[in-house]
Amino acid sequence: MSWISLDPGESRGGLESALARVLAIGTYASMALVAIGLVLFVAGGGSPLDAGPPLSLATLGADLLAGRPADFLWLGILGVVGTPALRVTGALIGFWRGGERRMALIALLILVVVGVGVVAGLVTG
Repeated sequence: MSWISLDPGESRGGLESALARVLAIGTYASMALVAIGLVLFVAGGGSPLDAGPPLSLATLGADLLAGRPADFLWLGILGVVGTPALRVTGALIGFWRGGERRMALIALLILVVVGVGVVAGLVTG
């Protein structure tokens, strides 16, 4: 089995193992980005208690390449929020391919709830 495989021929244990790796890797990568951003922020004279700049998806990539600390923090936070949704998406695909339509439907409903929450947060925020 590769490091992540959603092959329908795999057992459910294989799917769960692959999804657990997605969650672990996403969490470690997100925390590393937050740590890098925090170190750069403090090294630049900022305080961890200071309010950060607002998130700008339009400039995120360019700001990361420029080494701006806040954008490392934002990318890490987006990873922490997005990793569980990625895991549920992987589960949905795996369940669908494995013929487990009921579990796929549950995963889809979870994604709908998460999506509604994100939209509500953007609208009211």
